[in-house]
Amino acid sequence: MFGYVRYDIPNLYIKDFMLYKAMYCGLCKGIGASCGQMARVGLTYDVTFLSIILHNMTGVDIRVEKQHCVEHCIKRRPIAVVDDLTKELGALNTVLLYFKLTDDISDGGKGRGRRMWFKKGYKRAKKAYPELVKIITRFMAEQEKTERAKTASPDIAADPTACMMRELSDHFLGERASESTRQLFYALGKWVYLIDALDDYDKDVKKKNYNPFVLSYGANTREGLMKNSGGEIMFLFNTMFYDMREGLGGIQFHFNRDLTDNVILRGIPLETERVVKGQKKEKMTQKV
Repeated sequence: MFGYVRYDIPNLYIKDFMLYKAMYCGLCKGIGASCGQMARVGLTYDVTFLSIILHNMTGVDIRVEKQHCVEHCIKRRPIAVVDDLTKELGALNTVLLYFKLTDDISDGGKGRGRRMWFKKGYKRAKKAYPELVKIITRFMAEQEKTERAKTASPDIAADPTACMMRELSDHFLGERASESTRQLFYALGKWVYLIDALDDYDKDVKKKNYNPFVLSYGANTREGLMKNSGGEIMFLFNTMFYDMREGLGGIQFHFNRDLTDNVILRGIPLETERVVKGQKKEKMTQKV
């Protein structure tokens, strides 16, 4: 469920690439501030993007200063200064990862040892941000219920995660929330769930894990799935792209939106294309 929300670097301005790196490092420090140092190993691209877009939507100014960090202890580098929003997003990162590893364990995976890295961070987040954790817990329970029911429809299967993202956006945006922000975040949550399911298709067939695409279409491989039902599946993803564009069009951003547009309008469709073709996920470059 993590690592899919990415930028398209050939069409990314250098200023925005530098901002992304500063926000990535700032979120890492935010995780440490809210959930402890061990939880920082779970830093994700997805929540980095949420930090970028939510700072822009709420008008919380981003201050970038040259700082040291654990990984770069000799030479200082530009890092976004940790604020209250970053701390809570750091808690969000930790809680989502904790639930993801719990889900992996229930599916017979080997996440028990890794989950221990985030147990204390999860407890700290639960104490500091009870409303945030309550939202995630409620929708994760709905997601588990949907999956246990062997829901075949991809639309219905993705609804709990999509609704969670919509409610989380309301939580962070407060009075700035609107139908446009809800449309954007619902579509984003739906896309993350379904692109993860499509990416795991072959693995889930082999392990007989729950996957709505497997139940709906029944192909033995993702390649066979796309060959037989690719048009229908791409229509589903194209409706999500449309909803994201429509949501973006109705949102008033406080700062430059080039980076946000790059991720949503270019990065997400390109990541979809990668998964559809069965290509391996590449590490996002930190150099330009």
